[in-house]
Amino acid sequence: MIYSLPRRLTAEALGTALLVATVVGSGIMADSLTDDVALALLGNTLPTGAILVVLISILGPISGAHFNPAVTLAFAIRREAPVSDALAYILAQIAGGLAGSIVAHAMFDLDLIQISQTARTGGPQWIAEIVATFGLVGTILAGVRFRADAVPWLVGLYITAAYWFTASTSFANPAVAIGRAISDTFAGIRPDDVPGFILAQIIGSVLAVLLFGWLLRPDTDPQDS
Repeated sequence: MIYSLPRRLTAEALGTALLVATVVGSGIMADSLTDDVALALLGNTLPTGAILVVLISILGPISGAHFNPAVTLAFAIRREAPVSDALAYILAQIAGGLAGSIVAHAMFDLDLIQISQTARTGGPQWIAEIVATFGLVGTILAGVRFRADAVPWLVGLYITAAYWFTASTSFANPAVAIGRAISDTFAGIRPDDVPGFILAQIIGSVLAVLLFGWLLRPDTDPQDS
């Protein structure tokens, strides 16, 4: 089935909004229920991985379920998405990310738009975002190639793991970073720190395209000769 661009953009905005609402909302809930940071992070991690499985499963057939400018960039570089469509996807994702934070705040009776005070910056954080985004894009590219039916679970499980093995808790998504900048809650990030995260995420995405583009091409492919 082929879906029109307006339907695909709506799916991307909706999916990103629900993803960010889950990240921010579960962070607020976890932080309100415990003073244990590790337990709060776990309470933030599991809903995020779970919602990704759901969203990719139900919206993937419509838009491809990118919900992430770094993923859209990867497909554009691979010429699997027209540049005009990719730019529209990215705008829809950013709008969805901002809406997701606002909805989460509304559910918990907080100011709808806030400025985060949570510092997330420095070399280790940026390296973590390169690694997180590299792994996410690589997981998607390899999953689409070998186990397309399993991509929702692969992505959900990867992000669940990456929350814990990366120093940045694996944003791996420029739209999510932007959405979290207007939330002064457990999941927030200072607006001043967002550009560094986005640059790191772009680097991770490009590196994944380059390496996995080579790795996933069989030796019998004439392009290897």
